[in-house]
Amino acid sequence: MSDTDAVHGGQKQKDVFSTLLAVGDCLFLKGVYNKAIDSYTTALSIRPDDKTCFVGRAKCFMKMGQFENALKDAEASLKEDKTYFKGLYQKAEALYYMGKFEFALVFYHRGQKLRPLMQEFKLGIQKAEGAIENSVGSPSSVKLEIKGGLTLLPEDEKREQPITATQHPTTKQQNQKIPKCEKTTKQLLGEFHSDKKFLENLLHNEDLAKGKTKGGERLQDVIQSCLSSLDTCTKFLSQKKPISAAEGQRKQKCSKPHRSPPCEPALFLLKSLDEIDTELTSGNAEGSLRKAEEVMKTLQGWSERDVPNKKEVLGCLHSCVGNALMDLGDLDKALEHHQKDLELASQCKLTQAMSRALDNIGQVYAQTGQYTQAIECWEKKVPLVSDVLEKTWLFHNIGWCYLELKQHQEARDYGIRSGAAAEEIADVKWQINANVLVAQSELKLENFESCISYFERALSKARLQDDHCAVNAIQKALDEAKQHLQQ
Repeated sequence: MSDTDAVHGGQKQKDVFSTLLAVGDCLFLKGVYNKAIDSYTTALSIRPDDKTCFVGRAKCFMKMGQFENALKDAEASLKEDKTYFKGLYQKAEALYYMGKFEFALVFYHRGQKLRPLMQEFKLGIQKAEGAIENSVGSPSSVKLEIKGGLTLLPEDEKREQPITATQHPTTKQQNQKIPKCEKTTKQLLGEFHSDKKFLENLLHNEDLAKGKTKGGERLQDVIQSCLSSLDTCTKFLSQKKPISAAEGQRKQKCSKPHRSPPCEPALFLLKSLDEIDTELTSGNAEGSLRKAEEVMKTLQGWSERDVPNKKEVLGCLHSCVGNALMDLGDLDKALEHHQKDLELASQCKLTQAMSRALDNIGQVYAQTGQYTQAIECWEKKVPLVSDVLEKTWLFHNIGWCYLELKQHQEARDYGIRSGAAAEEIADVKWQINANVLVAQSELKLENFESCISYFERALSKARLQDDHCAVNAIQKALDEAKQHLQQ
């Protein structure tokens, strides 16, 4: 076989794999799980280690109630990458529905450590803790006793003995006041403090902690990893040493009571940023702006010693102010704040902050009709993005700007890239948007047959989603495209 044949053969195999994966995703969305499994299995015969396929098939097994098979596929997806959050979530879910609540809890925690904003992990932690409490009582007052070994290996499952709970009466020690350091930890961690105590109780049960997962990991090591993460968070929040009473009195005399800074900058800033974001997302842009400006003024009065990452936080506040001003329609001032955010992020070499600022600057330019500048910002952002969903809408936005500039070929190319990214994560909504963008571009290029083909793809997906508004709009555009072809 020649080198050319080998290249063509490899490309063909890649195309077949992509098609099988897309078909599997589509069948899963339709609820045809058996056929979806067949498609994923065939795809795995081409790429035996593809973690996306394993997760897709695990989801099908979960829907069919085959939890052991789901667990096997979830663990296979983690073989090369232990931090693959989608695999961790499927593993935790499989363990939960198999009744392995303690193990599920650990992997929900591990996933939340990697993706703290992913709501599924937080909900998983809550339901696993609830299931454990319902099975054995409250973790703070119950001692877990296990007869024999605890393991997830299939050959040992028949030898597992049930976990029993022995209720212990309340002691004087339990009624004693919590040590000061424990109070501080509870205050700093907030809602995560109960999670920390829950994991510590699991760790104190020696028999349980000696258990192993199928992958050979000791449960003790996994729990300790989660606790270390929470300890790191505590250290971050308490990085400023508490001032002495004398020093505190001196500072109060030197400043106005209503302007005195909080004793814990890190905690104050985290709480304030959350409040600012809550105000904005609830539609109160004015309240969000006012709060952000107040916090910014307070922050500027602190030194680098008070807040070691002062520039990073200041950039975040500029971003908050800019977003609030965008909602209020003051785009010129919004642009100034987002540019300041980009300047600070560049100084500190913060990739995520740079990506955030470039995105916001691009949004301002796009809203003011400065499409060339918007494209320039968003194309700088592309190399900084790793999340496929983010790439999906980023490519779409760039393509839309090119369409507005009547650069139709560039618009089509970015539409195709957006569609490919949307198919990778099986996001039907963005597949529809991408296909419409490509169809519009092809229409302007007078490639009518291709235009009709893309509109039909978008129409088919919109019907699957029962999106009647999209169906009507796409059908109208499709009819017009067909008229152009007949002329």
